[in-house]
Amino acid sequence: MRNTRSRERVRVPVDSSNYLIVPLLQGFEWFDESLQQSLRARGWPQLTQPQSSVMIHVILGVNRPSAIARSMGLSRQAVHVTIKQVVKKGIFDLLDDPQDKRSKIIVLTAMGQAMRRDAQATIQYLMDQLAQRIGQRYVDGLRAAFTRDWGPPIVCPVDEGQRPAAQAARKPARKSARRSDPQQPATRQRTAARR
Repeated sequence: MRNTRSRERVRVPVDSSNYLIVPLLQGFEWFDESLQQSLRARGWPQLTQPQSSVMIHVILGVNRPSAIARSMGLSRQAVHVTIKQVVKKGIFDLLDDPQDKRSKIIVLTAMGQAMRRDAQATIQYLMDQLAQRIGQRYVDGLRAAFTRDWGPPIVCPVDEGQRPAAQAARKPARKSARRSDPQQPATRQRTAARR
């Protein structure tokens, strides 16, 4: 039996000087949860966040499982499992790729296209409601910021001569079990006997 209750969201208070990634994630979760609840209210099947993310990729024209996996930073196997779940719900079909017969492409079924239309109308409604809550200029500012080209991902440099924090935090490797203890052979025998 599937749990149809909405996911409980934990709202972390965010200081305006805090990390931008926290409110970005909270905003995404607000939109996703609002969209999923609205679609369920219209009778559509519940989608998990990974299923919803795959659907967004398909709607944006990324319809090869391997390309979706690369974009999401997941294994192809994990993405295939998610796609098969959405196929079982009747939203996707997997067809032979006309450019590469060894591959498949994802297409929306008639049900998937109808769900997409409802989702688009819902997203417009959510944007209108958000504008009423926080102001149209803030919604416009979000859209402007997120539609700009941010460039490729950035890797924070490590200062020369500085030991990376991950290396500093690791425990030192265990020393070899060999000791000059004359009792060592007996210890090995006891350890072997316990196995």
